[in-house]
Amino acid sequence: MPRLSPRRPADLDGPERALYDAVTGGPRAQGPQLFPLVDADGGLRGPFEAMLRSPAVGGPLQALGVALRYGSSLAPRVREMAVLAVAAAWDSAFEREAHEAVGRHVGLTEDELAALRDGAVPALADPVERAALDLTRALLAGGRLADADYEALAGVLGERQVFELSTLVGYYATLALQMRLFATC
Repeated sequence: MPRLSPRRPADLDGPERALYDAVTGGPRAQGPQLFPLVDADGGLRGPFEAMLRSPAVGGPLQALGVALRYGSSLAPRVREMAVLAVAAAWDSAFEREAHEAVGRHVGLTEDELAALRDGAVPALADPVERAALDLTRALLAGGRLADADYEALAGVLGERQVFELSTLVGYYATLALQMRLFATC
């Protein structure tokens, strides 16, 4: 049972409505609609509903998500594998539902999706994809890497992608934690 009462568009004040519009009219709403951002009554789904409680924090948080999904240097397959690894680690149904749809769209196979859903490592021939998933799993396991492991992963990914990937893992873990706390999914 959700712990937050649903907020409908007609009930939102100015800053809340601006955040709602940023989510429903921004990059997430452009292109193919791979998963619904709103429910049948127009309320925000998943982590976005909770963000309405504090637009001053929720706005920058959702903007970070936009930057990670649409402005980072991470390849779409890398990004979606990392999100799905977070979803598996946190048992986040909304992240799994939403990002399996996006993952299919960017070329993840059903076998790869099944492995990620189970918390396993899919067979990956691409060294960048493998390094990114190895880093993601290390971050999810506590974030400690031996210097040699860091150097090896950064050597494949580069410092920019290491930074972006670590931010992505933290962002989606934050969303999973909030959705668990507020029982929004």
